[in-house]
Amino acid sequence: MARAQLLPIRIIGDKVLKTVAEPISDISDELKAFIKDLTFTMYKRDGVGLAAPQVGRSVRIFVMDPFWSREDIKKEPIVMINPEIIEKSGEQICEEGCLSVPDVYERVLRYDNIKVRFRNVEGEMMEMEADEYVSDVIQHENDHLNGVLFVDNINKLKLLPLMPRLKKLKATTDENEENIRIL
Repeated sequence: MARAQLLPIRIIGDKVLKTVAEPISDISDELKAFIKDLTFTMYKRDGVGLAAPQVGRSVRIFVMDPFWSREDIKKEPIVMINPEIIEKSGEQICEEGCLSVPDVYERVLRYDNIKVRFRNVEGEMMEMEADEYVSDVIQHENDHLNGVLFVDNINKLKLLPLMPRLKKLKATTDENEENIRIL
């Protein structure tokens, strides 16, 4: 298999980030290569999760590794294909940021406990329960598959001070409604 490629990140204003992603029907070798690239890009950009729409592919897949950057923790990426949150309860407020909304951070209300059903890279149906931070990461990445950015979940009053930065980011969108950040 070829070496993993660093993929360009799509930025707020790009139409792919506001599009509901398509389900994946076949876990092909091409998809597995894309997953390798997606995972590589997540780590290289210091993310804890990365969804396919964030790199321009409108398909229902994301990778995550919430704790990899902590000392003495090895990389253990989790791939979720066609994820579906099937149970949710409780509330938590989490400080969030996003590779697709650079240099913007704000508190977001999320469910504290969730159960998610998904396929892994081998096509096996899996279920995972998550709480606190891991629950937040899953919900954030799953939102990307539904065309939702974390700033869409922020109270309008709290969003006001962020508007100049968001408008500046959106202003870099081209005539094809693409906004690609090459770092």
